[in-house]
Amino acid sequence: MIDKKEILKAYQFRHACKLFDPEKIISDEDFSFIIETARLSPSSLGLEPWHFIEVQNKELRSKLKEGAWGATLKLETASHFVVCLTLKSSYMKYDSPYVADFMKNVQHHPEEVAQARRKMMENFQTRDFDLTDERKIFDWASKQCYIALGNMLTTAAMLGIDSCPIEGFNRETTDKILKNDFGVDTDKYGISYMIAFGYRANNPGPKTRRPIEKILTWKK
Repeated sequence: MIDKKEILKAYQFRHACKLFDPEKIISDEDFSFIIETARLSPSSLGLEPWHFIEVQNKELRSKLKEGAWGATLKLETASHFVVCLTLKSSYMKYDSPYVADFMKNVQHHPEEVAQARRKMMENFQTRDFDLTDERKIFDWASKQCYIALGNMLTTAAMLGIDSCPIEGFNRETTDKILKNDFGVDTDKYGISYMIAFGYRANNPGPKTRRPIEKILTWKK
């Protein structure tokens, strides 16, 4: 097992890196490892609503700047830049063809098991979590993609690689860029976040966090 001190050391190392050293490039092996931890991440009902685009092309990175005000320096200096897409509601509803196909051909559930899981999913979406409109379902699916984000950030830190999660973009503008310049089917996918990876150009200040007693309540 990994030493606990090494895990905490990675969490202390990780910060939202604003400026990367453009001369330092992540190896293919290390970046593939980071993405593999995203692929293996958990998601609600295991439905994997994510798709990742690695953007190395300089022209496409420049295009993203038009809508991503929080990513300008990262797009210019990061070794690797990733856009995370999330499946839209027509794919993530309990009665969608995507869900039926996924349960059959990816999860390999027998039909009676798949039917029971879809019924459970119907109750969850329509009753328990009130996922009753397109935005609510998309936001629920996005939550699953953020699990993959957290795993990628932690994995990178444990490899000594810096990162920065990015939500600083105009969704409508960026969706248009993804459709027109990246060929993304925006009827199927919407953007949830971006991530920059690389190696820091400057050392960050000390990490600030509230003490544990401010964030944890014990009920014994």
